[in-house]
Amino acid sequence: MPTDSRPFLARVSWKRLAWFSVGALVAAAIVVLAARGLRTLPSVQDFVATYPGHRELPEGAPVGIPAWLGWQHFFNVFFLVLLVRTGLYIRSKQRPPAFWTRDNSRFPRTKGTPRRLGISVWLHLTVDAFWVLNGIVYVVLLFATGQWVRIVPTDWGVVPNALSVVLQYASLDWPAENSWLFYNDAQVLSYFAVVFIASPIAILTGLRLSPVWPLEGRFAKLPSERVARALHFPTMLFFLAFTFVHVVLVLTTGILRNLNHMFASRDAGDWVGFAIFAGAIVVWIAGWFLAKPLVLAPLAERFGTVRRMPQPQAARAQAPRG
Repeated sequence: MPTDSRPFLARVSWKRLAWFSVGALVAAAIVVLAARGLRTLPSVQDFVATYPGHRELPEGAPVGIPAWLGWQHFFNVFFLVLLVRTGLYIRSKQRPPAFWTRDNSRFPRTKGTPRRLGISVWLHLTVDAFWVLNGIVYVVLLFATGQWVRIVPTDWGVVPNALSVVLQYASLDWPAENSWLFYNDAQVLSYFAVVFIASPIAILTGLRLSPVWPLEGRFAKLPSERVARALHFPTMLFFLAFTFVHVVLVLTTGILRNLNHMFASRDAGDWVGFAIFAGAIVVWIAGWFLAKPLVLAPLAERFGTVRRMPQPQAARAQAPRG
């Protein structure tokens, strides 16, 4: 199988990326003009008036965003950054710089011989395990504290309200929002999709493509590797698209108040949330650059055996000259 040992950024076609960016800007301009034209139609105006963008929450719904949700938000982004980083290592199909074999004398012990994993795969699976654990804690707290009513649709009125929100966003005449009290229905659908649809798909397909999936038995071919591969990478792209749109809206719909909601759990317009967010960005960027297989190899050695492979460049450099 051919491999490309160049770094990811070196393999990017910047000319193609530039044309894609221009095309995206043109498409965005067309969408805005079309949406603003639709907003002038009396029937569309009536639709927006009937469905302003959100429904009333059930009586007794919690008010505000708790502190645990801010921490969950931070760790979720952190682990997603590492998952994308390590996923790109694997997708590049570069020869692993080292291989890891689990120490079967410790928990969990298995009857069969542990399978050898590329260090990049080990790192991706380890991050994935922490991301899943963080997600489990999030879902438990979500239902234990009643916060689930904010992101789980409870009636079909969420659909026309979500369409209304998208139209209002697209026309740049945005709806009134107060995420401290409620999310608009486009947010409700997107958050529900991320937590209860995209995340399970990413987990199941990732496990199916990983070496930990059983080679024999009734689960060996369910789902098929072809189906899992067809779903796994697009799901990652969905997460990236969601994150991009989410960040843009956070920054353009009241950045200080939004960041206070998300990171400081307070309904205020000061700079406290922004300061916490700036610190979080530093940690996320550091995680991106430190999430390298050989950098974290000493950690892998605490749970198994790491066998480093000789690098072709180093081998050529050390070869005797005749």
